[in-house]
Amino acid sequence: MSNMTKTLPSKEESALIEQVRHIAEGLAQTFAPFCEVVVHDLRDPGHAVLAIHNNLSSRAAGDPATELGLARIADSAYPQVLANYPNQFPDGRPAKSTSIGIKDADGNYVAALCLNVDLTLFRSMQGILEQFNALGEAPLGESLDPANADGIRRRIDAYAARLASSPQLLKAHERRALMRELKEGGFLEVRRAMEVAASHLGISRATAYNDIK
Repeated sequence: MSNMTKTLPSKEESALIEQVRHIAEGLAQTFAPFCEVVVHDLRDPGHAVLAIHNNLSSRAAGDPATELGLARIADSAYPQVLANYPNQFPDGRPAKSTSIGIKDADGNYVAALCLNVDLTLFRSMQGILEQFNALGEAPLGESLDPANADGIRRRIDAYAARLASSPQLLKAHERRALMRELKEGGFLEVRRAMEVAASHLGISRATAYNDIK
């Protein structure tokens, strides 16, 4: 049975939508104020917007379903997750949107959870950071970093990435294994290598020397 022919909502559908409402509220609080979070009740396409948090699109509860929502209502095979697609707010601001369809036990769409991120501020920040990071020519190839320091940092970052972690969050036994790798690879033979490694790992030089032992 398709969504278009249903007349009375089931308890299952109501429970699903109630859970989606809670999820939306939590996401909205986490990503406020840059992310609009909208709950759509696809059982009532004429008044589909059930809840809207961090309102960036000037819509209101009771507004009709979007074209995407109508497509889901008409076709249960429509993709359940559409992530990070380009969008635009009514005033022209660029947005990045993600739409997640919620199905009942019969595989029919009953709701949707949509996130719309305002990219305006992030693009402004990106421009500021690019300007700040812009470099001119260095006089006489000057460097304040010891030789091969960047190679040490890259090796540490790669090791942490393999463990789905970051250098500062490595456990003691993981850090000791890393220090052994650095030593065996000859990375610790250059001037101030231990200082560079310790700083990148967020530990003291004494701890770094102990890790090697």
